[in-house]
Amino acid sequence: MAKIRVIINGREVLAPLGATVLEAASQAGIDIPTLCHHRALQPIGACRICVVEVKGQRNLQAACAFPISEGMEIETESPRVVAARKLILDMLFSERNHYCPFCETSGDCELQNLGYRYGIDHWVYPTYTQPFPVDATRKYFIMDQNRCVLCQRCARACGDLVANHTLGLRQRGAESMIHADANVPFGESTCISCGTCLQVCPTGALIDRRSSFMGRGDQTERVRSVCNRCSVGCGTRIVTRAGNVLRIEGDWDCAVSGGLLCKAGRFDPLYEERRRITQPLIRRKGKLEPAGWGDALKTVARQLEDAEAKEIALLVSGDATNEALYLAGRIFLKELKAKNVGLLSGAAPDWIGKKPGTFGELVGSGMILLVGADPAKDQPVASFRIKRLVDKGMRLIVVDDNDNGLAPYAEVTLGLADIAKAVEMADDAENVTVFFGTGLTEKAAKTLKKLGKKARFLALEPGVNTRGALAFGIHNGFKPQAAKVLYAMMGEQDMSGDVLERIGKSTFVVAQASYASPLTERADVVLPSAVWCEREGTLINMEGVVLKAERAVEPEGEALADWEILSQLADRLGKKLGASFKEISARAAKELK
Repeated sequence: MAKIRVIINGREVLAPLGATVLEAASQAGIDIPTLCHHRALQPIGACRICVVEVKGQRNLQAACAFPISEGMEIETESPRVVAARKLILDMLFSERNHYCPFCETSGDCELQNLGYRYGIDHWVYPTYTQPFPVDATRKYFIMDQNRCVLCQRCARACGDLVANHTLGLRQRGAESMIHADANVPFGESTCISCGTCLQVCPTGALIDRRSSFMGRGDQTERVRSVCNRCSVGCGTRIVTRAGNVLRIEGDWDCAVSGGLLCKAGRFDPLYEERRRITQPLIRRKGKLEPAGWGDALKTVARQLEDAEAKEIALLVSGDATNEALYLAGRIFLKELKAKNVGLLSGAAPDWIGKKPGTFGELVGSGMILLVGADPAKDQPVASFRIKRLVDKGMRLIVVDDNDNGLAPYAEVTLGLADIAKAVEMADDAENVTVFFGTGLTEKAAKTLKKLGKKARFLALEPGVNTRGALAFGIHNGFKPQAAKVLYAMMGEQDMSGDVLERIGKSTFVVAQASYASPLTERADVVLPSAVWCEREGTLINMEGVVLKAERAVEPEGEALADWEILSQLADRLGKKLGASFKEISARAAKELK
């Protein structure tokens, strides 16, 4: 991209043609304060905090929206600029009830930081004394209108990023207020609790119930990781303090998700109510009793060594890392020759036989076909991206025999028996993206192939790391009734009643799990495994992208990461498959190539 020369604070800077003053300054490491602006949102230049002095311009200009030109001279902290920002802050602090010097509700908000930066230590203008509404009807976060500065970041994020369009602005002037739908309580609105509005709010107007008052920014740590709730693989930043997880934020730098998270990724892991398993257990005289790792693994190894290959079964959850899957494949498929191997979450059918497309290719499509999948329920961030394109005029056809969360956004909704009609409609489009899931039938797949080269296919896999499991050969068709020794690597998943009921009464069951469940109650040996924030490893998302999850806190109790448990089990079986995470990760990556 062509670059042009501008002068910022007397310093020559090269910036891309078409960049704004804010972008040019940011790329040069020059800080210009903002409030209504957010990197993920289109600039609107409403709050004017980012005003700068541009030579030749009579008025101060909003840096977030003003484009640079060759030779432009800009001052970002001139006396005139600073005076203007102070005036804006004085008015903002007077508009509602802001007590920033005393408030640590959100740790330290952007408005509070601006107040400190420009020395705002008293109210210049009379401030409000009347209370503004506080809405606490949502489970995860609160809306306090007293702290709102009407920057509309929340409403723009809800509409432009999530395409949910729940939030808006009502009334005018001093009566302006953020509202949900037709001004109903937020908890009764169409809000889907994805928390994007919460994350972009620059003040304490939107308050996270769980992490409020838990620490300022400089008292916390942020660890980049990957969400383990579905196969999209959204980037996260896990916020911790003193070894405790405070909250989960979307990672704006993540190419896969662009900072978005859904309720399942942002809040559900923090509100887990199941009982945690924190030490190995062995069933003795009909009762599960605490045991050491040595005894537990010795018991499991003896059962596996005494069993024939056809008597051994392996069942793996969809959220296992590649490192754990690699070791599971080596131990059970290659060393023990087990054939009864399955993936708990299942997988989308492989009838298309093409390399998966990417979300990035959506932009070049003229139409989206959604077949046998409901991303609004199972992969919400994928549905956000689809809805955003529909907002911009993209045609969406839903083909599903069940209720589908994206049906209200579709041009047409058809049953699978009418797949040919959908393909016929897609003939008018130059390029078509086909999302499909476990509901895709073989007959429908054959019909979709008629779209030929114009179609890109993307499987909405039901498990987090389904593609990783398939790559290691772990999806052979599990038959619980045939197992005499069942090794169930459950992670954080629960086993459904149907599978559980088909396990033989005499089957020796090993449950490698994070939480208590009917399976662990049935098990003969229980091995405690680490949860999402306690493990590191790689995952493959639905696009085929390898993503790295990082450990943010130490495992609780005696729990270990899945790969550590399997590595120790391999040692007990006399198989040397790698001793360190680095070594095993390298071997797993090599096998995936």
